[in-house]
Parts: sequence; structure tokens; C-alpha cells
Amino acid sequence: MLPKDTYKHQGMRRKLLSEIMDKGITDERVLAAMMRIPRHFFFEKVFIEKAYEDKAFPIGEEQTISQPSTVALQTQLLQLQKNDRVLEIGTGSAYQAAVLASMGNRVISIERNRKLHKRAKHLINQFQFNKLTLLYGDGYEGAPAYAPFDKVIITAAPPSIPTKLIDQMKINGIMVLPFGNDAQQELLRITKISDQSFKQEVITKCMFVPMLKGTVD
Repeated sequence: MLPKDTYKHQGMRRKLLSEIMDKGITDERVLAAMMRIPRHFFFEKVFIEKAYEDKAFPIGEEQTISQPSTVALQTQLLQLQKNDRVLEIGTGSAYQAAVLASMGNRVISIERNRKLHKRAKHLINQFQFNKLTLLYGDGYEGAPAYAPFDKVIITAAPPSIPTKLIDQMKINGIMVLPFGNDAQQELLRITKISDQSFKQEVITKCMFVPMLKGTVD
């Protein structure tokens, strides 16, 4: 059963969103989605007070739930249109996937860690999203059965651009991802120009967990 979403939680969420707006997030659809999705649902009860701090937080299995302002920035950079088909690599807690789904998009989210996948699936089933699918698998392989995608979002940093994922994007599709190693990472936005070329923009410096190949049972 999902936790309660009290007036106190809603007030904490509004305060957090005000902080996020001060950091340059202007897309009203993104802000409304983050208001709709209670972030504390994705935390263990003992840590609920941490849910509305603008900080990343450990979720086990050496993974984190992303900082809210980072979730907002990545989502804004996708330039989402309603009913876009979105591929997310790195389900983690499923918070980012829930935000995307609440904006009316068809979301396919892949998690490589079976424990995290099962935990996320149990939680997301309680939301009853009808256009959100959680898959267990290797994010580097993408989800060719569901391709092509309008948008791709990656929530862990690969050391090189995952070309298989670009191949699964539509022309003019957008990918947002952190890129680099433990010492230096940049948040990139990639726009697919043709089957042979893409445009790359550096947005800001960032720090994410590394994107790893394969799966973990």
C-alpha cells in the first residue's frame, strides 16, 4: 500500500519545486508532473523526511534516486510532447519513470538489477499507469521490440555514446544523458539528425553512477 500524501508532504513538495524553479526549470508541465508524483512514495518510511531535499539519496544496490532538480532538468531537456514514446535507461526507484508517465507519455524503462526492478514494479503497479512498462535487462541493448523512440533518457553515465540506443531513436529524436567517467561527467543532449549523424550539446557538469553492461540477479 502506498504511503499517505498529507498536506504536510504537499507543502514540502511545493517548497522543493520553488527551489527547482529558482535553478532555472521553467517547463510548467514538468513542474506539474513533479507536484503530482509524491517523491516520498519512493523512499523507505524511515527516510521520508529526506524525500523533499534537493539531493540524491541511496536506494540500495549501489544506486541512488536522482536529485529532484536533476530529474526536472533532464525531463525539461527532452522537450516532451504528449504521447511521445520514451525509453528510460536505469529505472532505479522508478521516480523518473513515474514523472514521465504522468505527463502522458508511453514510457519503457529498463533496469539491469533484478532486485531494483522487482521493487520498482511492485511500487509502480500501485499507481496504475497504463502507459508505463518496466523491463529487466541490459540498458545498452535498449528495447528494440518497442522502438522507434521519440525520446531517450539515461540516468547513469556511459563512458561512450551508446550507439544501439541512437539507432532505436526516430529522426529528430532527442536523447538526454550524463556522459563520462568517475572523474568528469557532462550532461548532454543529443538530437538525431539522420541515420548517420547526430548533434551534440553540452548542458552542464554533473555526477551520476556509471552505466554498466549486462544484468545483475
